[in-house]
Amino acid sequence: MIPVREALEKVLALAEVVETETVPLQAAAGRVLAEPIVARRLQPPFAASAMDGYAIRRDDLAQDAGFDVIGAAPAGCAFEGSVGPGQAVRIFTGGVVPEGADFIVIQENVRRDGDRIIITDPDAHSDNIRPAGGDFRPGDRIEAPRRLVPGDVALAAAMNVPELVVRRRPVVALLATGDELVMPGEVPKPDQIVASNSFGLKAMFEAEGAEVRMLPIARDTEASLRAAFALAEGADLLVTIGGASVGDLDIVGKVAGDLGMERAFYKVAMRPGKPLMAGRLNGAAMIGLPGNPVSAMVCGHLFILPMLCSMLGLGRAQAPRQKAVLGSDVAANGPREHYMRAKVKDGIVTAFERQDSALLTILADANALLVRPAEDGPRQAGEEVEIVPL
Repeated sequence: MIPVREALEKVLALAEVVETETVPLQAAAGRVLAEPIVARRLQPPFAASAMDGYAIRRDDLAQDAGFDVIGAAPAGCAFEGSVGPGQAVRIFTGGVVPEGADFIVIQENVRRDGDRIIITDPDAHSDNIRPAGGDFRPGDRIEAPRRLVPGDVALAAAMNVPELVVRRRPVVALLATGDELVMPGEVPKPDQIVASNSFGLKAMFEAEGAEVRMLPIARDTEASLRAAFALAEGADLLVTIGGASVGDLDIVGKVAGDLGMERAFYKVAMRPGKPLMAGRLNGAAMIGLPGNPVSAMVCGHLFILPMLCSMLGLGRAQAPRQKAVLGSDVAANGPREHYMRAKVKDGIVTAFERQDSALLTILADANALLVRPAEDGPRQAGEEVEIVPL
């Protein structure tokens, strides 16, 4: 067995950054930007009103001052004249501030009578004008790499950039194995269970930006596994679930080896998730996950999500960790790192009493993993500990 940190280093060494592709802006949310976005224009492209009101000269602003309204400047239709002393132009939010004006008095601070307005409140704390280029200028950039959020997409649109260069989605082939498995909706035999790991892992990997191909369940025969491995051709990463332990029917490692797998490691000093395997098969990275549901999902968080981030060009790093305060005592840990399902609220983390790696209900209720180092002594409530948010 190797330590978790060493296993992660070996997993990340298998990750190769995927190529780029160009996508339309409307398909860019959630993708990883590969090349900077460069603004093509000034924003705002002109001095614009920040409020509905009247454009006047600041020098004319005074209590009870009167102005002749000489025109209007709604958004998208600029007033073509000039504002002189004692004159005002009706203006709306986003409208072009007319020549000669340098102040917008908001409409709540005037009284209008026909084509005449009177200042009722000479509030001058702001000129209510957005200067040209106050947001960005030509050449300003959104740097890469970064995962694009809706605000980035809106900014790219305002910069007048209709297409973005992003990393293509890594293709993950997901292969569940075992005679005991049936698909959701099927009727299991008395000695079978419904496959769940594939669906949880698929959701996890897709949320990270992968394209996931769920392969048919492979049965516990070499012929079935060989056929399933063949279906993974073209994937960047093959993830198998189950069959990686030491039972008579745990033959994933053997078949992968017969097909030429270059193994990086087998077994990690952690729980849950000890029977984890990694290597390279037919040019693609391969991770063999344990079959227990919690083990598979925890290993997905700790190893495969960082691997996908690396493949997307976001750098090589472990799953994000935070500090929290223990809400209850925990006993001493054994020789393997333990990732305990836990609940965090207001910075207080409390581990669930039941930590069986088959309990999906506990995993579904958890929002963090409480990290227990190997041979860590007993910890008391109030001590600071490390967690992995889920």
